[in-house]
Amino acid sequence: MKRIQVSVLAIGFVIVAVAAFFLGRMDAPHTSATGAAAAGNASAPTGRAVLYWHDPMVPGQRFDKPGKSPFMDMQLVAVYAESGASSGVQVSAAVQQSLGIRYASVRRAPMSASFDAVGAVQFDERLNVAVQTRVAGYIEHLAVRAPMERVRKGQPLATVFAPDWIGPQNELIALERSGVSADLIAAARDRLRALSVPDDLVRRSEASGAAQARFTLASPANGVIAELGVREGAAVAPGMTLFRIAGLETVWAVAELPEAEAPRLSRGQKVKATLQADASQTFEGELNEILPEVSTATRTLKARFEVDNRAGRLIPGMLLRLAVTGPQSERLVVPLEAVIRTGKRAVVIVRNAQGGFDPRDVSLGMDFGDEVEVVSGVNAGDQVVASGQFLIDSEARLRSVLGNMAAAAPAVAPASTPRAPAGVKK
Repeated sequence: MKRIQVSVLAIGFVIVAVAAFFLGRMDAPHTSATGAAAAGNASAPTGRAVLYWHDPMVPGQRFDKPGKSPFMDMQLVAVYAESGASSGVQVSAAVQQSLGIRYASVRRAPMSASFDAVGAVQFDERLNVAVQTRVAGYIEHLAVRAPMERVRKGQPLATVFAPDWIGPQNELIALERSGVSADLIAAARDRLRALSVPDDLVRRSEASGAAQARFTLASPANGVIAELGVREGAAVAPGMTLFRIAGLETVWAVAELPEAEAPRLSRGQKVKATLQADASQTFEGELNEILPEVSTATRTLKARFEVDNRAGRLIPGMLLRLAVTGPQSERLVVPLEAVIRTGKRAVVIVRNAQGGFDPRDVSLGMDFGDEVEVVSGVNAGDQVVASGQFLIDSEARLRSVLGNMAAAAPAVAPASTPRAPAGVKK
């Protein structure tokens, strides 16, 4: 009898245990769903409209649904309508004053692209003048005896004896003495002019009554003797170049520029030249020619600048520092010190309408000394932080990290009411 009772009790315990197991399995999904809903309610408060999702480390990118950030190993953070109205890092006025935060306005201004170069002074070959003789003869006296001597316009260069001019001059003198018609005399003068006999030499021969075979070559311009092709006592022939005079009123500064600068060059650009050896001496000039040749070894091109040298202080071989100014155009610029460069990104801290600060990605253009062009990311009139922006940027990153840590923390389930031990009455 006792064995039967024990067997019935054992079977009863087994049935109760199996029933309890299956009841627990059925209740588990409901419990987990309830916990997930509670966690979701904890991370996303009800009654708040989500504007967009973003990565706090890359605030310029917005997403229309939650998920993992494509930039960082973290989840996107929701921005709500209430928080969007007062977004940004809030810094009290006292802290701003203690940090020495300064602001600058994004503005549109006429700017001109400029760059520096070094040029070597050369003769302006457009001012070169060749002095030749058009008659056979001899150099009786040479007034300029060495190259690179400075000469003035009208200065005697050499005395030439031309025996071939004696016969035509005697013929003219004889016709004038014989009293022939004026037409014959005019024809004789035209013949002398065709032989390149100078007019003053013809007048002197007519006044003296004797042919003049010696004449003086004078300098036709100011400059230096760049080429001396004759010596005293040497014979000369028609068409022979005796002197080549290089003018110095203007000179060329030839500079080799990187190939990448070619799009920024145009004829007529103004240039300010400074003497390399003496920075106190400055000259004005302009871009005269871009030579159609690129060096395959250095990937540079040559540009020819015309520099004013009426004072005669520049001579070939000197070096000039050239500050080339490009054409002006209206551009959107911010102070260079307001930009935070991270390598791949450029960020500015913008002061919003509520007094907070928002980091904003910008695309930069050309540098203009203390200012830089902004292609996109800000608008004219925006206030950007020019000093102390690194502290504000660090604060924004810290807030985003702490916010993510708080959102990722698991919700704590409320503690259940402890049950009283068996046999204890409440």
